[in-house]
Amino acid sequence: MENAVELNQVTKTFGSHTAVNELSLNVPSGTVYGFIGPNGSGKTTTLRMIMNIYYPESGSIRVFGESLHGSWTDRIGYLPEERGLYKKMSVRDILKFYGQLKNGTDLNQKIADWLERFELTPWANKKVETLSKGMSQKVQFIATIISKPEMVILDEPFSGLDPVNAEVLKDAVLQLQKDGTTVIFSTHDMAVAEKMCNFIFMIFKGNKVLDGSLADIQDKYGVDTIRVRIDEDADILRTIQGVDKVNDYGQVQELRMSNGTDSQELLRAIMSKARVKHFEISKPSLHDIFVRIAGPEAEEATHA
Repeated sequence: MENAVELNQVTKTFGSHTAVNELSLNVPSGTVYGFIGPNGSGKTTTLRMIMNIYYPESGSIRVFGESLHGSWTDRIGYLPEERGLYKKMSVRDILKFYGQLKNGTDLNQKIADWLERFELTPWANKKVETLSKGMSQKVQFIATIISKPEMVILDEPFSGLDPVNAEVLKDAVLQLQKDGTTVIFSTHDMAVAEKMCNFIFMIFKGNKVLDGSLADIQDKYGVDTIRVRIDEDADILRTIQGVDKVNDYGQVQELRMSNGTDSQELLRAIMSKARVKHFEISKPSLHDIFVRIAGPEAEEATHA
């Protein structure tokens, strides 16, 4: 499989701050590639370097097999985290404007099709300033992909969307992939990354800490997670030997086992103290892995 993007030992600094440190990353063509990481970790900086907005101090970036130059950006649709549309223009006019910027063809038909798909047809001749936030985000997404780019980069595309609009956008992203488009998007929603992405990349304090398929990432952490539902108060689980951590979600508790703990022995210990309604051995979720790397627990371990 060819790579749509190749980063090799890329470093970007802002003054004394290293935003991205010697990052190497390959994004295979035709995949959905998720960027995750805490705020300020370097996700947006990396996306902007791919878009040729920022230039690295060192290392190399290749997009579509070519070294850094401006013309490839005509083949990429970019949805920045900071949303912005010309508020006095009509929805139809602004979509046509963005399509023409990227030399899009058959724009009138494409605009009509996307407006219908996103249930925005009645708003086609309305000014952007009259739209709700969710509508504006959908219009900006259409503006990003209306020229049918070979690759789409979406910075937090689901941020602020209600569940219905998030579902519509999710379906649109997956349709882009089916049509052969490479999709890179950043997200704070680990459940979305788990369900949608062929590959997941995590950056933390400018450094790559995860890169691969969800299965590959989970395999690195082993099968150390138990999900249970019990009739008793969840605090009782914290007293059981072999349990390193309890994450209480209210209806479900997620336990992390100590190294060497036998899951069947743990089940017996829990049953001796509470009625067990559900017991499941599983790999850690992406959310749990994220917290292990970037959460308070990781900070405590670093300074221990």
